[in-house]
Amino acid sequence: MLLLASASPARRRLLEQAAIPHRVRVSGVDEEAIHHGDPAQLVQLLARAKAEAVRQALLKDLDQAPGDGPPITAVLGCDSLLVFEGEVFGKPADAAEAIARWRRMAGGWGALHTGHCLLGVGAASPRISTVTTQVQFAAIGDAAITAYVASGEPLQCAGGFALEGRGGALVERIEGCFSNVIGLSLPLLRRWLEPSLTDPAGC
Repeated sequence: MLLLASASPARRRLLEQAAIPHRVRVSGVDEEAIHHGDPAQLVQLLARAKAEAVRQALLKDLDQAPGDGPPITAVLGCDSLLVFEGEVFGKPADAAEAIARWRRMAGGWGALHTGHCLLGVGAASPRISTVTTQVQFAAIGDAAITAYVASGEPLQCAGGFALEGRGGALVERIEGCFSNVIGLSLPLLRRWLEPSLTDPAGC
């Protein structure tokens, strides 16, 4: 059984749709306290911090009172950031910031980095990787931008858009792993969980 160290409903839905048995536990990591100049490395550090925090909490719980049901065998931490024109875009702070970002992004390309860290509950070595997907945004005008931001969806997502939601209509093209843009790379996770399977897409 996999334990997902994330509060993201999108990541939970991806695991559910892929029929990967899992439970969820939020890490509580202070993301603002973790820094790195390379966004692809930063998302790895954040993913590992989340996975480590949840793994430690799980081990403490098991010491005090072993849980019922299928045992947790691994903890998965993930974190995503969008890089556009060299600037890192996490979740917008407010609607004004989301609108300003979308005015810049419209018609352009961004790189969506998702860091993944899989920690075994035992002594297994961690698996850590960043998957990057290139995203081209539609050349939309102010009316569409304002309407999208008013929906509230961009304020909940790294980069200010949700591919699986209303934001899907505002993405022109994707180069790379589709599920990675939503929150985690299912092909990568499948390779980690089931090494005998191959990934023809190369995600």
